Amino acid sequence: MEQNTLSMELEILYLDEYFCAINKPAGLMVHKSRVARDVKTFAMQELRNQLDRYVYPVHRLDRATSGILLFALSPEDCTLAQQMITDRKITKKYWTVLRGYTPEEGEIDKALTSEFNDTPKESLTIYKKLEQQESPFKVSERYPACRTSLVEAQPITGRTHQLRQHFAKIRHYIIGDNKHGDHKLNKGFKSEVGVENMLLHARSLTFIHPHSGENVHIEAPLPDYYSEILDKLGYQYHQQ
Repeated sequence: MEQNTLSMELEILYLDEYFCAINKPAGLMVHKSRVARDVKTFAMQELRNQLDRYVYPVHRLDRATSGILLFALSPEDCTLAQQMITDRKITKKYWTVLRGYTPEEGEIDKALTSEFNDTPKESLTIYKKLEQQESPFKVSERYPACRTSLVEAQPITGRTHQLRQHFAKIRHYIIGDNKHGDHKLNKGFKSEVGVENMLLHARSLTFIHPHSGENVHIEAPLPDYYSEILDKLGYQYHQQ
């Protein structure tokens, strides 16, 4: 999925005088990047145009990932919220569909590198399985049926492509991940159920508001294509 020059109306999930959270579509970059110089449309600029004011991204979200993206409405509140992330006072949870049956819950603590820094950094992800399904179609010559797990994952640290790398390291690849995933598997899922995007969605974000002291819990609805894929795979958890 590509988003280049088309202006769009972003779905706003939360807005007060300090912060704004949007439901970022897959394919939309947060801001300009040296790795995609041809891209003309960015979440930061689109939201700025929509609100008619400057906005400051508190955290990153991969281009291929959909879901909650938090912005601050001032540089000071951006710094404040980023420190809250560093201090682990903001909880982010993702929904993803993985190859195979995962354990009911677990943690992954393998050190990770990035394309810009090859020094391994300590990294931690915790997860729990929400549901598992076996579908009758084949996406690989090795297996007569397709087993997948719908998982809720929480990155405790914030490394580049952390969830994508961590699940790849335990061989429960994220379906549709073209960089860290299983390419033959992705091809099979595209052919059988129409998977065009990576099935990784930033589902919820929770924190104590630094100004009001209130508990803030934000949820991002799944994209239509994501729900349709879950339906085709036989999942029911997302319908609750």
